[in-house]
Amino acid sequence: MNPADEILDIVDEHDRVVDRVPRGEAYARGLRHRCVFVQVRDAAGRLFVHRRTATKLVFPSLYDLFVGGVVGAGESYDEAALREAEEELGVTGLPRPRPLFRFLYDDGAGHNWWSAVYEVRCELPVRPQAEEVAWYGFLTEDEVARRLDEWEWVPDGLAAYQRLGRFRSAG
Repeated sequence: MNPADEILDIVDEHDRVVDRVPRGEAYARGLRHRCVFVQVRDAAGRLFVHRRTATKLVFPSLYDLFVGGVVGAGESYDEAALREAEEELGVTGLPRPRPLFRFLYDDGAGHNWWSAVYEVRCELPVRPQAEEVAWYGFLTEDEVARRLDEWEWVPDGLAAYQRLGRFRSAG
């Protein structure tokens, strides 16, 4: 199926479903929907970082600190987090990602979604989905910090990463 044809729940400012439309229409009209962000660490505690393919509907060819994506119509955040993580990493049998917090991402330019942030440890060999991931690596926190100003990151993932840092320092 063409990703633009996937049906999404459209939600209000309180994350209540108000409509269902194809993803392409939701993006074109800037309709608020749901997304998941899953921070993945390997057995050594390194972060999975990847560059999105040039064919992605949103933020093509940019680097991302999370795996994840849209929540399908009728799907829960938890279901979407596990599905997206397994799809993008190319694994099965991943532990259920642990939910951390939610926030409303809105860049003021039509990118507007409720975002649920998760974390998971992946000790399985990864085979990232070629349609989604152009490059990947497991990087230490120091390596990520050095690249934050060097690489062009997806803005929603960068916002989630910054909020995750504040969440962890507050907890």
